Amino acid sequence: MLSLLHIENIAVIQSADIRFEPGFNVLTGETGAGKSIVIDAIGAVMGERTSRDLIRTGAKVARVSAVFCALPELVWFAENGAGPDENGELLLEREIQGDGRNVCRINGRPITVSQLKVLGQQLLNIHGQHDGQQLLDPACHLGYLDRFGRLEEVVASYAEAYHTLSAIRRQIAQLRMDEAEKARKMDTLTYQIGELERAELKEGEDEELSERRDLLRNSGRIMDAVESAFYALNGGDSTDGAVSLLAGAQQELQSAGRVSSQLAQLGEKAAEVRYAAEDLAELVRDLRDSFDFSPGELDRIESRLDTIYRLRKKYGSTVTEMLEYLERCRKELDEIQYADDIIARLEQQEQQARKTAKQKAQELSDARKAAAVKLQERIQSELSQLDMPKVQFRVDFGEKADELDATGMDEVQFLMSANVGEGLKPIHKIASGGELARIMLALKNVLAENDDVSTLVFDEVDTGVSGRAAQKVARKMADVARCKQVLCVTHLPQIAAMAHSHFCVEKGEADGRTYTAVERLSRERRREELARLTSGDLITKSALDSAEEMLVQAEEYQKEHK
Repeated sequence: MLSLLHIENIAVIQSADIRFEPGFNVLTGETGAGKSIVIDAIGAVMGERTSRDLIRTGAKVARVSAVFCALPELVWFAENGAGPDENGELLLEREIQGDGRNVCRINGRPITVSQLKVLGQQLLNIHGQHDGQQLLDPACHLGYLDRFGRLEEVVASYAEAYHTLSAIRRQIAQLRMDEAEKARKMDTLTYQIGELERAELKEGEDEELSERRDLLRNSGRIMDAVESAFYALNGGDSTDGAVSLLAGAQQELQSAGRVSSQLAQLGEKAAEVRYAAEDLAELVRDLRDSFDFSPGELDRIESRLDTIYRLRKKYGSTVTEMLEYLERCRKELDEIQYADDIIARLEQQEQQARKTAKQKAQELSDARKAAAVKLQERIQSELSQLDMPKVQFRVDFGEKADELDATGMDEVQFLMSANVGEGLKPIHKIASGGELARIMLALKNVLAENDDVSTLVFDEVDTGVSGRAAQKVARKMADVARCKQVLCVTHLPQIAAMAHSHFCVEKGEADGRTYTAVERLSRERRREELARLTSGDLITKSALDSAEEMLVQAEEYQKEHK
């Protein structure tokens, strides 16, 4: 669960520390006080997309830190070699800099934003008002159903089969071209193959020629150096070289070594140096004898390298790449020339791949329909608990126009009937704001049962809910909070009263600047805040008494359902 959130220089929040508790936590406050900024900060430290505009005016850097505890063993920890410390705590940090850069850490160790996002999705789910728009969008319904049914393996199996089918179809489409296009392509390939074959390129030829050219360009200086070294080692007609001088030194030392052990040792070392000098002299002689600089060789090499350079601009940066390009051209030309035979073979493969894909699609469809029955039952049960017993919810299946696509063979859409006697229709044509909020809450609660995420965040998902329905929503969130940590931003006193921990977000001014503070409320302050949520700034005794009654009822409900 999320135990501590530290916010620094995020929008109107200069600095705030919020210690969340297990169970049900709510945040309330006036509109514009900064409640959603707290949610934005949580999203930022979970790796969600953010902007430098989030940085408080006048500050250079914004920071968010989050401490999690009591975490399960997540696969991410093993895959990334990081996890909770010896106290079982996990510290996530994100620093947003004015130049757009981000610095992310886990227990002080740097990680990327993408790594942080993957981990964040396993730690915490944020459900905002935009989720209602996803519920209205039929394109999202299939994903909801697959998640509920935990159909990841079946979906992956079908996706692999469909990928194979699509790859074969792409090959066939590439080979099926009109005759004019086919002729143009063959002419181009024939010309390119001929140009490369006439060049008679050899692997590594460009590197060898460049090395030889450098040698030829410096042949005079190289020959002078080799001749001088040869003369120094072997001497000339009238002078002794290093080899002869070392031989004389060796002989003198070894001769005197008969009477001095120290000189005998020096004689042995002189012999070693002499033998090394003789080896060096032989290597220099072999190198001098190997030099063969013909007068026109440099011109021929320059001409060859010029040819390779011209080809390089068209076919690849190295001879190796040009030879690879040549092979691709030959293969493509063969495919075009023998396209009919290849297409016939691919069509047989396509037929088999299509059969396999359809089989996998049917297996996926059957699994979805079985999951849909369970989803309908669970949603109906949840809606009944949320004061919507008459609402009918169904998962409607239809066939795709193109038979199969990347998601399978099913068109899935959520239908509902808000009143008795009315037919089932798409949700976006039926649901009011309050109904949509409760349907989304029901769906999110059902989906949450099937994942390991321990913290759920609801950002004003109770929009449009009031009266008895608000009380039902409050109790539902309290029920969820028995097995998950729940954080909720709300304007409803019924929901705020049901919380275990209540935080108030307040905005004020000091020194010409706007500041937002987050305060955990005492029992008495909670009563005052509930009265404000009920009646506004004019808090009367009756409003306080009503708030007290809500708190008492909430406490009794919590005790009964502990």
